[in-house]
Amino acid sequence: MDLKFNNSRKYISITVPPKTQTMSPHIKSIDDIVVLGINLSRFNKLTQFFICVAGVFIFYLIYGYLQELIFSMEGFKSYGWYLTLVQFAFYSIFGLIELQLIQDKRRRIPGKTYMIIAFLTVGTMGLSNTSLGYLNYPTQVIFKCCKLIPVMLGGVFIQGKRYNIADVSAAVCMSLGLIWFTLADSTIAPNFNLTGVILISLALCADAVIGNVQEKAMKLHNASNSEMVLYSYSIGFVYILLGLTCTSGLGPAVTFCSKNPIQTYGYAFLFSLTGYFGISFVLALIKIFGALLAVTVTTGRKAMTIVLSFMFFAKPFTFQYVWSGLLVVLGIFLNVYSKNMDKIRLPSLYDLINKTVEMRKSRTLAQTV
Repeated sequence: MDLKFNNSRKYISITVPPKTQTMSPHIKSIDDIVVLGINLSRFNKLTQFFICVAGVFIFYLIYGYLQELIFSMEGFKSYGWYLTLVQFAFYSIFGLIELQLIQDKRRRIPGKTYMIIAFLTVGTMGLSNTSLGYLNYPTQVIFKCCKLIPVMLGGVFIQGKRYNIADVSAAVCMSLGLIWFTLADSTIAPNFNLTGVILISLALCADAVIGNVQEKAMKLHNASNSEMVLYSYSIGFVYILLGLTCTSGLGPAVTFCSKNPIQTYGYAFLFSLTGYFGISFVLALIKIFGALLAVTVTTGRKAMTIVLSFMFFAKPFTFQYVWSGLLVVLGIFLNVYSKNMDKIRLPSLYDLINKTVEMRKSRTLAQTV
């Protein structure tokens, strides 16, 4: 936009780029939401919602089923890090393919930042996968629901944050639910091991940090999701490969998987593909409807994953799982409520009393008439 001054008059000239000059893929229309080649902007809001929910449930339920199916194979439980290596390889390939479909292929985020993000990603996914060798799958899912706890602890001790009563109540409910669920698991589960609790707890801590780092880096450098996936997972692949080579864990894992290629590499490919597709629908759900509805949908998905885990895989069951799980769900609701108090207005005790009195008066008047 140029301003030209002539005889005390202002002339504003606006240059419009030609149609052949395409816009950067990082700057898109708000209504242009494409997931797996489906342009959701062509549908109404209700249809968009059902498509996103169907994508989240279908892909992540398959993802969870395949993950537990892989670890249920006899002899595989000690190869969680190798599964993460294969998963990172597939994610890097998917990210490279997606990056080739856009015009701007430049790397925007500095390499040092990607090295940090890759390290945290390795910690999150590697420790999470490895913990399944020591824990029941429902226990791992319950722990994943409680990311708020390490986030709050980090906020208090690192940034000196203060939280409201809803956040504190949410953390207390989640903590009590986790303790109750873990105690029930340790009582009836034959393969319970405290090592699994430590591993999934460390994975949660890394997961709590990585979200903030990724968000800050993508906003600061205006990077795309495909760039983030490609570089973070490819660098993470190198980390895990070096770690397995140094600890002599690569050879036995390759030997074992080569004897069962379909049950290992085949399932790992589908496992990685469904996870990659699932996150695409979650991001679309957040963009269209906001984080509040997205958290509600993903929480319902996790609850369904736990139910299907008990249905398809034989494991001991106790109703303590139900009550402790409900405590965790209550904590999730309180956390969502604290972040959306302006959108969710719960009636106060005074309002409830007034409503009850008015209802009684109306009933009395109706009986009198």
